[in-house]
Amino acid sequence: MSKFGVLVMGPAGAGKTTFCNAVIQHLQNTRRSCFYVNLDPAAETFSYEPDLDIRELITLEDVMEELGLGPNGGLIYCFEFLLQNLDFLTQALDPLSEEYLIIFDMPGQIELYTHVPLLPSLVNFLSRAGPLNISLCAAYLLESTFVVDKAKFFAGTLSAMSAMIMLEMPHVNILTKMDQVKDVITRRELKRFANVDVQNLQEEFTDPEETEGDPSGTGALLSGGSFKRLNRAVGQLIDDFSMVSFLQLDVQDEDSVAAVLSHIDDATQFHEAQEPKEPGDEQEVDWEDADV
Repeated sequence: MSKFGVLVMGPAGAGKTTFCNAVIQHLQNTRRSCFYVNLDPAAETFSYEPDLDIRELITLEDVMEELGLGPNGGLIYCFEFLLQNLDFLTQALDPLSEEYLIIFDMPGQIELYTHVPLLPSLVNFLSRAGPLNISLCAAYLLESTFVVDKAKFFAGTLSAMSAMIMLEMPHVNILTKMDQVKDVITRRELKRFANVDVQNLQEEFTDPEETEGDPSGTGALLSGGSFKRLNRAVGQLIDDFSMVSFLQLDVQDEDSVAAVLSHIDDATQFHEAQEPKEPGDEQEVDWEDADV
């Protein structure tokens, strides 16, 4: 029988470990088994002690000290070392039954998910095509404050899409820290980001005419001209692929965590008959619909 697992990925500060903690707590509350794997060799503290920790094999601090590498080079070396010692994973994960959800807490260095070919090799080893036969999906986390700056949101969406293309595995994309944006964006506006409505988002960029009277030219640089054309091109790329939509997560809300977990279970086929709720509907907070 296949095992089930989720790779929790995303940029630094997106809330990966906090999300792992919330999922573990929810699984414990519902009496469901989980196995927590830390694959961040630079991690320091945890609310839940990992069942398997890459730091027992290698740490980023030791690599930087002994080899004179920087943080990024050291992290890549750690993953190369892990791929040379895959028995470390096999011995711990092979005995697990299909009742477990294996949670892999990944580092925050974005290059691992975009262009360095190490993670695809690890995914191939862990997945159904490999010896461990784990039905995997990726949970790609993006901080919800990205929706305040539409250009920044496009960049985050591109990073999620790049990870989806590179890893070639089921993805669940998540906007975290929803409590931080409830006072600056309405629920109606948020739906445009959750479903990545590129056309509506592009229309909200300031027209170049609106920058008239700006002697510094800063307004034209940030809101119009080449910057606006660049965002239009990026938006068109996102729209052409039509791959990315986001769930909305508030880790303080048990229902929100449960809804996101239902999408992970659907992606891994943990419950074959389960029908997850539509993205964005299950986590809607009782916000005011009027502009703030």
